[in-house]
Formats: sequence, C-alpha cells, structure tokens
Amino acid sequence: MGNGSLKRVVAHAPDIESRIFTLRGEKVILDTDLAWIYGVKTGQLNRAVKRNMDRFPGDFLFKLATEEAMRCQSGIASRRNVRYLPFAFTEHGALMAANVLSSRRAVEMSVYVIRAFVRIRRELTVNETVARRLAEIEKSLMKHDGALRDLYAKIRPLLLPPPEPKRREIGFHVKPDEPAKPKGKAK
Repeated sequence: MGNGSLKRVVAHAPDIESRIFTLRGEKVILDTDLAWIYGVKTGQLNRAVKRNMDRFPGDFLFKLATEEAMRCQSGIASRRNVRYLPFAFTEHGALMAANVLSSRRAVEMSVYVIRAFVRIRRELTVNETVARRLAEIEKSLMKHDGALRDLYAKIRPLLLPPPEPKRREIGFHVKPDEPAKPKGKAK
C-alpha cells in the first residue's frame, strides 16, 4: 500500500460517524452502510460474513429484528419489502468484516471506521465525566443553598430597622384603672 493510495482514501473518506448509532446498548453500523464504506455490494459483504460466521460472535454482529430494521431504515423500507433483515456490526465486527473481505478498500477504510468508533466512545466518556461533575456541583449547591437559607433567616431580623423608641406622650393622661381625682381642694 503506497502513500498515493492512502491519500486517495483520506480525500474520499466518507462521514462514518453519522452512520454509527446505538442499538441494543451497543454502538453499531448497518451492513448496507459498512458495504458502502468498504466499496462492496451489501450482498457480497453478507455472503463473506456468512462464509465466516465462526469469526463473528454475538458481540461482533447481530441480525436486526423486523421492528428494529423498520426504525433504522425509515424511509428506505416498508414492512412488505424487507426481504432480508440487515446485520448490525459493532466496532470489532466492522474490523472483522474488513478482514474477511478481500477488498483493498475495505482494509484501508477499516482504519477510518475504527477511528470513528473510538472518537464516539471518547466523546461519550467526556460527556459522562461532565455529567458526573455537574451532579456533584448540584449537590454542593443544594447543601450551600440550605446553609444560606438558614443564615439568611438568622440575619434577617438584624437587617430590619430598629423599632422606634416609645416616646412619652404629651398632655394629661388618665390611666383607666385609677379613679378620677376630684377637682377641688382636699379637706
């Protein structure tokens, strides 16, 4: 494999990441997309896989159920024209498929497929780390929020203006309990 062929592949590398999605908890790529990337027909890929099924354990490859196929191929297939249920290849299955194909392009493109899977896995790891850190921050803010509420409740009376001092009233006042004193001279 000379440098000229590698440059040709790099210049024509398809957008692989958009063809990888999560199914049954695994990141997978469908056989039609993998065949297109590897430059072979889907039937040729599937025949090579079936000839070498011993190289594809369940965690490398699985066949989609009808409902899954309809969801994955929406707009492409209807229920009556799905003759063959597609295969879903995991990262390791995609690499093994390149090995069982005798196509030079498949071998060259397998590097890009694996890099796409690795890039997606790295992004998921970063997202999980950020989500975990945000959860920690939220917990600490909730603790601080409660402490701040308690502190505010204690400080609030101190922030209110002091009550006005009671002023002595001007004028003559009679206390309601005392009888009124008679006017005049006492004898």
